[in-house]
Amino acid sequence: MIPDSHDDSHQGRLSALSAAWVVARRDFTAILFSRTFFFFLLGPLFPLIVGALAGSVGNQVEHSTERPEVGVIMIGAEADAMVRARDGLADRLGQDLPGLMVLKRLAPGEDADPAAAMAGKEGNIAAILSGSLEAPVLTGPRDQIAAWSGDVAMIAAQAKQASVAPWPQVRLETTVSSRVNDRKSRLRTAQGAQTLLFLLTMMLAGMVLSNLVEEKANKIIEVLAAAIPMEAVFFGKLFAMLGVSLVGIATWAAVGGGLYMLAESAVPSLPDPAVGWPMLVLLGILYFSMAYLLLGSVFLSIGSLANTVREVQTLSMPVTMMQLMLFFFATYAMTQPGSTIEMVAALFPFSSPFAMLARAAQDPALLPHLGAVLWQGLWVLLLVRLGSGLFRMRVMKSGAQGSKGKRRWWPARRRAAKL
Repeated sequence: MIPDSHDDSHQGRLSALSAAWVVARRDFTAILFSRTFFFFLLGPLFPLIVGALAGSVGNQVEHSTERPEVGVIMIGAEADAMVRARDGLADRLGQDLPGLMVLKRLAPGEDADPAAAMAGKEGNIAAILSGSLEAPVLTGPRDQIAAWSGDVAMIAAQAKQASVAPWPQVRLETTVSSRVNDRKSRLRTAQGAQTLLFLLTMMLAGMVLSNLVEEKANKIIEVLAAAIPMEAVFFGKLFAMLGVSLVGIATWAAVGGGLYMLAESAVPSLPDPAVGWPMLVLLGILYFSMAYLLLGSVFLSIGSLANTVREVQTLSMPVTMMQLMLFFFATYAMTQPGSTIEMVAALFPFSSPFAMLARAAQDPALLPHLGAVLWQGLWVLLLVRLGSGLFRMRVMKSGAQGSKGKRRWWPARRRAAKL
């Protein structure tokens, strides 16, 4: 049996901190310079590339599609007056008024045939305008003509005048945005930060699941447990995976920043957070690290107890679903600032990083974040100690309990054999 990691055999060897650093450096170097790490970096880029291509193709299709227009079949003078009125209003209103296309200029007394014009489908005609300026008639699909009825009535009213009358110049006086508007706008930033933090955590924390399964199969974990404390092994592996994840995020952020600079105004902008963008990014890195360590410590304990990849997937599913529910809980708490629900979400360790990051986008106070990071770090220490203790008790079979069991079992066998 492997001796306990807390016995006297570790005296004179590496300290727990030095041992954790050795394990972290070993795992970080092995993963960072492996072939699979390159494909790991490329993994999230493929959906982004596909999404960018799909968006560009969609924009091209949208631009290449002609706008629907209204065909005009009226007396020549009235048809021309409608077109002039429409162009004059479009220049001033700056909105998408329906385009007018004269299909036929009627002679006085000649009747229009809107049904025949619609059946002919000339150009990109979606409706037919007939009648007169005093009584315009719009013919076409119900939804389309209902949406255009107000615009056509306004154009017809303007067409009855000789020219577009001058409009008074409106002076604009801006004011500072209200508190309500600031809160609503920052809520979007908080929601975006929360969602990004959750996606990165769930996508990257799963790497620690299979780590101990592979080393248990290769008997490497037994050598490590015999040489250094199990807490050092757990901490080393957690921080090594965290370092690899931060390298991956930095790479993706560099690529995303380049794409953002190329896209410029095509990408929607988020309102400025309450603490400012530099501080929000810094807090995002801190809270991602804490969320990763909290969830990773649970996943590491699951991986240490499982013997196969199938067992890892089975045991990790409840944890994943629980984390998804906690994310929804933190999202709901984000909409209730200062309430008891927000306090509970900020104090519960697994939802605390999401709730506090959303708080940073809405509240400029920085002191609560110091307490939150210390509180989450305390739970990381506790979870690692619990996980390593469970690993020693359930997997390594070390300690006095195991030896006592042996001393009770063999004498019983000898007495039974003598009888």
